[in-house]
Parts: sequence; C-alpha cells; structure tokens
Amino acid sequence: MDYLKQFSLEGKVALVTGAAYGIGYAIAKAYAKAGAKIAFNCRGEKHMSEAIEAYKKDGIDAKGYYCDVTKEDEVQKMVADIEKELGTVDILVNNAGIIKRIPMIEMSAEEFRQVVDIDLNAPFIVSKAVIPGMIKKGHGKIINICSMMSELGRETVSAYAAAKGGLKMLTRNICSEYGSANIQCNGIGPGYIATPQTAPLRTEGHPFNSFILSKTPANRWGTPEDLEGPAIFLASDASNFVNGHILYVDGGILAYIGKQP
Repeated sequence: MDYLKQFSLEGKVALVTGAAYGIGYAIAKAYAKAGAKIAFNCRGEKHMSEAIEAYKKDGIDAKGYYCDVTKEDEVQKMVADIEKELGTVDILVNNAGIIKRIPMIEMSAEEFRQVVDIDLNAPFIVSKAVIPGMIKKGHGKIINICSMMSELGRETVSAYAAAKGGLKMLTRNICSEYGSANIQCNGIGPGYIATPQTAPLRTEGHPFNSFILSKTPANRWGTPEDLEGPAIFLASDASNFVNGHILYVDGGILAYIGKQP
C-alpha cells in the first residue's frame, strides 16, 4: 500500500467557508498543496479581492463566491455554481464563525442569535446543501471547525460556547445519519492560535498570554500551520473509518488541569 497516497487530495473539490484569511485560509492553502481544487465564500467585495490576491500570491487558483452562509437560498446557489464550475463538492470545511465577548446578562437575545446563526445554523445549511451531491457521488468529507468551547465554558462567551457545543453534536449526528452513505463528518477543535486577531493578546507580559502559556503543556500558542496536517488527514482517504470524532489541536490544554498556584 502507498501510505502517502492515502493523504492525497488530488482531483478533489474542497469548499472552505470563511477562507479569506486566518484558519480557513491556512486549511484551504494546505488542501491546494495536497492537490484539491479550492472554493471559498465571502460576503464583502473587500475581503474577496484581498483573498483572491493572497491565493494568487501563493500560486493557488482558488474560486471565490459571494455568499452569506446563513442564507439557505444563497448557499444552494453557491453549491450549484461550484458543481457547474469545479465539480461536486468532495470536502466541506465549515469554518466561518464569529465570537462576541459579552457577559451573558449584558448580551441581547439578538446578539446571541447572531452568533448561533453563523456558528451553528450555517454549518447545518451548508452541510445540507452538499450532502445530496456526496450521496450521489458515493463519498464525502465534512469537517466542522469546533472549539475547546465545545467542551469548556468561559466568561463572556455563552453564545459561542453554546453554538460550538451544538456544532459538536451536529457533527456526531451527521455521522449517524449519513455514515452509511460513505460520508465522514468530523470536527477540529483548535486551541489558542496565533493569528493577527490574537496578536494584541500575545505580547510578552500580557496577562492573557501568560494565562494561555501556563495552561498549555506545549508552552506556546498554536499556529495556523499546526492545523494543516489534521485537516488534510480528516479530508483524505486516510480517515475513511474515522467518523463523528472531534480532533482537538490544542497543545494539550484539555488534558491538563494546570499548575498549582
């Protein structure tokens, strides 16, 4: 058996939502290097043009689609367009998401709904749109970007934790419903990742930086590149008997109670 060939994504069509930057971009770039054709969505023209330029700079011919993943009609159109232009979606990564750090009693119901809509309802909508094509083709991979907040609570993130906990169970339920159709649905739970968005928190001496390092056995922040191997594994034939699993890429945080003060 050619073991390395199991990890190839040659000829596969991958849709990565919210892949204009950050974790989604890193995963899409890794998939392209592994041989996949890349589709991604944006809601705004600025992010779209910046993303296309970034992909071109990295030598990737990615196809961008204007789509709000919380709108079922827009998602259905995007998936139909991808099928016409690239082929049936073989790999879906539900990466698009937001977080609002607001104490629960200060958060409005509308703000709570907005987080749940993007972080939980959208993965349901996009998965629902691609599953029929996967069934027809006879295989498919769905990867949901979960979070340590799928397992843990923390101050000010009630909506995010509720949505990510729900996404963990949606992952298991897609596995339960469509595993017999040779569709594998798994999740990745990133730890604290060094991105431009977290840069202000990672300065030396910042209390949050010290807190994260003290809670992480690896004693560092993760990088988007740390997610590339796990993402390729879950999208490839190497994971054909892995289903309903959440792979936490967190440097060991969930395994560690922390040092005694």
